Amino acid sequence: MAESCRTQEDARAAFQTCKSPDAKDRVQFYDSWAENYEKDHSLMSYRAPHLGIDFLLDNFSGSRGAARVLDVACGSGWIAKLMVELGFKHFVGVDGSQGMLDQAAKTGLYKELKLALLGTEPLPAQTGAFDVVIIVGALDPGFAPVSVVRELCHAAKPGGLVCMSRGDHRGAAGLDYKKDLERELQLMQEEGLWSPVGLKHTDRYMEDPHLNTQRVQELQQDQRFISGTAYLYKKALIKI
Repeated sequence: MAESCRTQEDARAAFQTCKSPDAKDRVQFYDSWAENYEKDHSLMSYRAPHLGIDFLLDNFSGSRGAARVLDVACGSGWIAKLMVELGFKHFVGVDGSQGMLDQAAKTGLYKELKLALLGTEPLPAQTGAFDVVIIVGALDPGFAPVSVVRELCHAAKPGGLVCMSRGDHRGAAGLDYKKDLERELQLMQEEGLWSPVGLKHTDRYMEDPHLNTQRVQELQQDQRFISGTAYLYKKALIKI
């Protein structure tokens, strides 16, 4: 279906299509979804990129024009398109889907684009090289494992910022993932790898894409949303 003709019902159907826990199946799904990815997320009032970037900017004090940004799980390049409007210029993107990377390449904003499946392959990023490391939406069960956050920290420069934006998806798997993630974030703080800058919560992260049509009609507008959180950490200048 042409992108301009897509509806919210089409977007929900796309979100619900890939239920396989197999990483290769998910990659194939994202390859086929790449062209409509941004449109479908917009139809679902997806606020993750804005949540993460706004929180990052509230706490970023360096030169935006000189900063090196590592965009992990960059998808179609949405983050870079938003950040370049705010003065950032130097982007490296990583994603597990070649189809998504092809879309990101069309933006012309990335110095490099690298194919890597998070958690299965090492993050292809130089240690201590980036002023900003950002990951939006991929820290969820069936996508990037919790262990990836250590790789994000390794890629940041000493004193660099690591921004993570994710939705609080309903269900036991989502709750367990959040607990494991926050336990790992705390452990890394205790190890002296980084310090928390803060977190920012929203009740309207995006409309729940897994509701069926009948349930959508039964709920009030505000009840259709899932909440979300942006976490921001500053890498230690010297490991304690």
